[in-house]
Amino acid sequence: MANLIETIEREQVPNATLPPVRSGDTVRVHVRIKEGDKERIQVFEGVIIKINRAGVRSTFTVRKVSYSVGVERIFPFFSPVVSKLEFVSRSHVRRSRLYYLRGLSGKAARLREMREATARAATETATWSEGQGG
Repeated sequence: MANLIETIEREQVPNATLPPVRSGDTVRVHVRIKEGDKERIQVFEGVIIKINRAGVRSTFTVRKVSYSVGVERIFPFFSPVVSKLEFVSRSHVRRSRLYYLRGLSGKAARLREMREATARAATETATWSEGQGG
């Protein structure tokens, strides 16, 4: 049964390679929003606090603070809703789930930036667009 599901998933998205994202990355997610018969792109910028790697069903959670209110949004990697994913900065974190950021605000919620050489090597592929499997 599991092999059947994997086969169907591979047919759905043949180039299912995830972008080199990590928890702690600050990203800009370009989201397609459909309002009536019109379509526009809205940018959601925040920190990745969680990545769920599940093949074609892989998702990532982005958190931002907007007008003193924390907003989290879950995006699927392989969806036509996400048109582009841009990396703003990379941070050095020691865990994969950054749920502790929910209880912090202001300067306490800052993450330590990666060193230049490490960040440069990590951002060689700086954007992810739907043409790469999504």
